[in-house]
Amino acid sequence: MKQSEYLRYDATALADLVRRGEVTAREICESAIERATRVNGTLNAVCYPQFSEALEQRFPEQAAFAGVPLLLKDLAQEQAGHPCTYGSRSLTQNVAAQDSEFVRRARDGGLVFLGRTATPEFGLKAVTESVLWGPSRNPWDTELTPGGSSGGSGAAVAAGIVPMAGANDGGGSIRIPAAYNGLFGLKPSRGRISSGPLVGEAWTGASSDHVVSRTVRDSAAMLDLLSGPAPGDPFAIPSPPGPFADLMQQSPGRLKIGVFTASPYGTEVAPDCVAAVEATARVLENLGHEVEYAQPDYDGMALARCYLGLYFGEVSALMARAREEFGAGDDDFELETRLLGMLGNSMPLSDYVRRRQQWNQFARALGVFFDRYDLYLCPTTGQLPARIGELDTPATLKLAAKLMLALKAGKLVHRTGQVDQMALESLARTPFTQLANLTGTPAMSVPLHWTAAGLPVGVQFGGRHGDEVRLLQLAAQLEEASPWFGQYERLDDAFDG
Repeated sequence: MKQSEYLRYDATALADLVRRGEVTAREICESAIERATRVNGTLNAVCYPQFSEALEQRFPEQAAFAGVPLLLKDLAQEQAGHPCTYGSRSLTQNVAAQDSEFVRRARDGGLVFLGRTATPEFGLKAVTESVLWGPSRNPWDTELTPGGSSGGSGAAVAAGIVPMAGANDGGGSIRIPAAYNGLFGLKPSRGRISSGPLVGEAWTGASSDHVVSRTVRDSAAMLDLLSGPAPGDPFAIPSPPGPFADLMQQSPGRLKIGVFTASPYGTEVAPDCVAAVEATARVLENLGHEVEYAQPDYDGMALARCYLGLYFGEVSALMARAREEFGAGDDDFELETRLLGMLGNSMPLSDYVRRRQQWNQFARALGVFFDRYDLYLCPTTGQLPARIGELDTPATLKLAAKLMLALKAGKLVHRTGQVDQMALESLARTPFTQLANLTGTPAMSVPLHWTAAGLPVGVQFGGRHGDEVRLLQLAAQLEEASPWFGQYERLDDAFDG
């Protein structure tokens, strides 16, 4: 299979070619490996290749994605016998004893594992620049970040290594890379995809696994493959009346959509991000939908504090695991991670619980909004992608962080209110995605806009808990009205040139 042919097909079409005998799975895998070899030296998207193993992997020949190559994210998507480092030097010896539920279902679906994609340490940043793996780069402009934390996956799919790649989203980590790399990215509802068997609810319910993809139908078919509870899961949510891949082909009907462009944290929003939403609103009106300015009524700073509290607790817990199970020392963690871990260990347990209980307030506010509207539309991100290294901690702040760690000043930081400033600084570039995580509702980034310089700008839609069908139906309608697949030809030509 020629490279130019491979790049023309999405995962659904590649699987169909295999089923009809027009191409072999090995030929597809060889094309994927050739593409990875060509572009990964520039992008640093694939951190752990499994090329030889992929060529020999057996799969169910009648499965939905029989013979289609997939990259797994190097965070939570554990594959038996292979390391899953979470982007951290502290977990390089973390070799999975069994497949995660995501990997098991992907394997049963016929997908061939090509390797793993880079992520920032513990998935904590909206850029993919870990000390362990180095920076991953955006194929649209290699001086820019592909976002995070599924940045390696986003770069790999946009550049055509694979038609879709594993991702997960605890604060925007599917939608942010989708927006920055010109891809479709759906974060499913809480409970839609199992986090098992080692986890009940990832990030206490804020995080969900799925993929980033070039087409809506690939994401819909993957949702069919991955959905449903596993034995021992904390709860199950109702299944749709049919396969997502079939239901998405139906019209969503006339929707009432609330639109907003102001950051919930009062931070600046780039003109291109606003323009993307306004242009999308016009397309929606032309499609017959009712669109008006409206946004959920909730305390943005309270949500930022709650989200950062989740950060603190999850980081300190994962650091403790790395120390206990693998003997990790301080030098095995990045400086910023150590600071977050200290803040987690010094945060009063009652404060953590109260913040977790506050998630209910945001869910109720969103519920009131959905009494009037079917969906919301807003920017996916507040800013365009940062330059590689732009968001590195300045030397003066690194010195301050080291001093705080040496003095064990976590309690002082909590008491003096510096956490609010940390929340704004860490979330200012991506203020729109955390709402869906804390409320457990589905949200998607759709690549409907490009800047004058040729950079993709995603827009975000959010819906009621369990209403992925309506989101996918609208996404398919927008994909037909404003197709984006042809945009990837520019990347294909750039790397082939």
